[in-house]
Amino acid sequence: MKVDHVVYFTTRKLVDIISDQQQQGNKAVIGGHHEQWGTANALLYTENAYIEWLTVENEELAKRASTNQPLVEQFLHDRQAGDGWATVCFSVNGMERWKEELDNKGFRTTSILDASRKTEDGRLLRWKMLFVEQEITSELPYPFFIEWEEKEDSRLLRLEETGVRTSEHCKKKITECVFHVEDPLKETGEWAVLLSQKVGDENTIQIGDVIFRFIETEKEFERLATVHLSTNG
Repeated sequence: MKVDHVVYFTTRKLVDIISDQQQQGNKAVIGGHHEQWGTANALLYTENAYIEWLTVENEELAKRASTNQPLVEQFLHDRQAGDGWATVCFSVNGMERWKEELDNKGFRTTSILDASRKTEDGRLLRWKMLFVEQEITSELPYPFFIEWEEKEDSRLLRLEETGVRTSEHCKKKITECVFHVEDPLKETGEWAVLLSQKVGDENTIQIGDVIFRFIETEKEFERLATVHLSTNG
C-alpha cells in the first residue's frame, strides 16, 4: 500500500487552477474527464504521489452518479463549505483481497467500482476503486482505495513520456497530511486499524514516507486540512 493521491475539491475553472500553480513554479496539467460522473480534474505530480483538483462540470450527471460514487457524493456535500482539501487515496495491489481484509476487520465496504478517465489526448485510463461505507456528514471520511489497470512501471513510464511527471516534478514529494478532527486519539486509532498500521507519537501514523497527523479542531467540518510538500535539490 502507498499514498496514491490527495484530493482537493474546487468549484473554480481548472485552467485557472493550472495558471495559479504555474505561477508558483508547479507544472500542473489537465487530467481529463470522468464521463460517467460528470467531473473533471487537474493534476500535479510529485516524486511519491500526486495532487488532484476535482470539480463538477455536469451537475445533473454528478447528482445521478453520487448515488453510488461516494467521492462525488462528498463533493456535492462539501461544496457548501467552499473549496478545500477533501480526502486521501491509497493504491493497493489485489483489490479483491483488500476488500476481504477490510470486511473481516468489521468495516463495511462498497462493491468494487470500475472507473475511468478520458485524458486530453483521448486516452482512456481505467482503474478500480473501493470505499468504506459511511454516511457523508461533517465527520471525517475514511480514505478510499485504488488499483490501476496499468502496472506501476508502465504507468510511470507513460507519465514520463507524456511529460506530466518529469525530473522537475520529482524534486518535490508529499511528506505530511494533517487532518482537523474533534477527537484525534479516536481517529488515529480507527485509521491505524483500517490501514494495519501502528500509532506513532502525537496522534500520527505513517504509510511509506508520508506522515498522517490528526489535530483537534473546533471547526464544523472534519477534513484533510493541510498537505505538506518538501523540495529536494
